[in-house]
Amino acid sequence: MASSLPCVVAPLSSSSSCFGSLPRELCGSSPSLLPTRAWTSQNLQVRATGNTFGNFFRVTTFGESHGGSIGCIVDGCPPRIPLSEADIQADLDRRRPGQSRMTSTRKETDTCKIYSGVYEGVTTGTPILISVPNTDHRGSDYNQVSLAYRPSHADATYDMKYGVRAIGGGGRSSARETIGRVASGDIAKKLLKEFSRTEVLAYVSQAHEVVLPEHLVDQESVTHEQIESNIVRCPDAGYADKMIAAIDAARVTGDSVGSVVSCIVRNAPRGLGSPVFDKLEASLAGALLSVPAAIGFEFGSGFTGTRLTGSQHNDEFYLDGHGRIRTRTNRSGGIQGGISNGEIINMRVAFKPTPTIGRFRS
Repeated sequence: MASSLPCVVAPLSSSSSCFGSLPRELCGSSPSLLPTRAWTSQNLQVRATGNTFGNFFRVTTFGESHGGSIGCIVDGCPPRIPLSEADIQADLDRRRPGQSRMTSTRKETDTCKIYSGVYEGVTTGTPILISVPNTDHRGSDYNQVSLAYRPSHADATYDMKYGVRAIGGGGRSSARETIGRVASGDIAKKLLKEFSRTEVLAYVSQAHEVVLPEHLVDQESVTHEQIESNIVRCPDAGYADKMIAAIDAARVTGDSVGSVVSCIVRNAPRGLGSPVFDKLEASLAGALLSVPAAIGFEFGSGFTGTRLTGSQHNDEFYLDGHGRIRTRTNRSGGIQGGISNGEIINMRVAFKPTPTIGRFRS
């Protein structure tokens, strides 16, 4: 419960900033009750945007952690694609809280309902509205949060920008917002599979200081079943046990750890992405770094590639048995010049330790 968690009031200075200034006598008061003008610069025009991602296939997520419901609107899905609530539910069940000791203890069924865009089991080509009710929302658990900012949460910055915030569970900044991403992502996976046999898989490759060596995962053959075989979703059983132990060691002390998720895209069409500002890796980074708690992104050899020389890092071309141009290595991560080259696209996203913990800094 949030009311039992340690909170530290952020130091509120009376000096000017881009967000305005506060008189010293207001320091320590309830930030959520302060007038908007106390937080917002006179020259700063606030626009509540940033809820939609994509161009042709557009996803808008909506809802707050402890509001009535949460979900998404998907626009740009072609017609006559088979789609049911059961299809989406399978992936929502994978992200559902309370399914193991590794996840949030919040109890939710996360049962989805499609309200538009599907008729008699197929898409109609019109916007698809998917909603999930919040059944375990307890706003009173967060009364303490209205009096103090939680360290490393979005409480302070939301107040600074908008002059108001949803206290319960962090509102829009909550990881519960990812319900809309999972639901819309399920539709996207269907389209990719049907039109280009493209397959997207992700797994945990690091938990705290336990790092899964890259050579232990064959990106050509690793399966969904291998990844789902344990509660940390690591395809190697031995390293999964080590990750679980590291997480448990922090959990029993009321602490948390960070992680890295590796993602691979097999059979990606060639030619995705454009040079300069619309590079494929830039679009992927923008999407993945918008996931709550994401703090880093790399693809291909990533930062490790800086330790190599050019001759060591270059991916040599060759013709395979079908006359297709391939690369003998894949340090480019399936993307060159911002455009996919047909090799496996591989990337990694780093996530910070969960800031909602049950202890003060030691």
